[in-house]
Amino acid sequence: MFKIWLERSLPQPYKPLLDGVAVVIGTAEDSPEDPLYTLEEAEAIIAGGRLDYDATLMDRAPRLRVISRTGIGVDKVAVREATLRGIAVCNAPDAPTISTAEHAISLMLAVGKQLKWCHRSIRAGGKLDFFNDYDGVEFFGATLGLIGLGRIGGHVAGIARGLGMRVMAYDPYVSPDWAAELDVDLATSLEEVLGAADVLSLHLPLTPETEGILNARRLAQMKSGSILINTARGGLVDEGALLEALEKGHLYGAGLDVLRVKPVPRDHPLLQRDDVIISPDVAAANRSGKDRLWRTAITQALQVLRGQRPKHLVNPEVFSRSARRTKGGSR
Repeated sequence: MFKIWLERSLPQPYKPLLDGVAVVIGTAEDSPEDPLYTLEEAEAIIAGGRLDYDATLMDRAPRLRVISRTGIGVDKVAVREATLRGIAVCNAPDAPTISTAEHAISLMLAVGKQLKWCHRSIRAGGKLDFFNDYDGVEFFGATLGLIGLGRIGGHVAGIARGLGMRVMAYDPYVSPDWAAELDVDLATSLEEVLGAADVLSLHLPLTPETEGILNARRLAQMKSGSILINTARGGLVDEGALLEALEKGHLYGAGLDVLRVKPVPRDHPLLQRDDVIISPDVAAANRSGKDRLWRTAITQALQVLRGQRPKHLVNPEVFSRSARRTKGGSR
């Protein structure tokens, strides 16, 4: 039987996937004081997004053969260190596409229709002239700018087109043919999108190159009165600069599923604003999205343990080494 360690406890519907094949030897939730105390015998890890999978962690699991993410991003996995140790790293790039795209559009609509202000105002009571005070916007004919036109960005584009929006994107890694297939205008520079978009939505990974990509200078380049949406990574946005842009009235509002710090502090200044809606990093976590994430992560972990090549292997150079290992479980 293979031995699997999980960052989160395994929900009941997915336990049958391990029947007769693998056993769960522990989770990070078993002992908050030392969440890794059961890690030593692990051959596989089902990794969430809360822990850092660095060299120190890997060295606590000398039998480890695969780290399988319940998500797309591998910014918390030291892929190079894993590769040096012959550990396969997998992710689930297809699983959160629909749920995250829908969430991005939901945040856009909620901000633009001022739903937070409406809800708070009704609860507060008192006499308000809602008809005159309400300042919601209409998205038909507006321009959606996408930074990143991969799976999620492409799905967002399709929904936005259905709302009657024009869509443009900046992504130096996609082909003009892909953009044309999506009916998206492909920009030649980030600045071109910043200056034209009524709504700017981020769909790119967090890397050393993209860290803080929306800093004060680039936020100032955004179209006056525009909306920022971020369902990607909190580290992409300079939150202090964003707060200043909102306070000055340069931006209409922001919808954020991710911030730099999790959990979001209750006194975070962005939480106090009616023009900002924040959700707790749940864009990919609706029922269908979570089901795909769990099933993909578990399936790929078991494939590596059996010596089979998984579909979404981040470091394929280790697979030949992994494939030569014993396929019958613990040695």
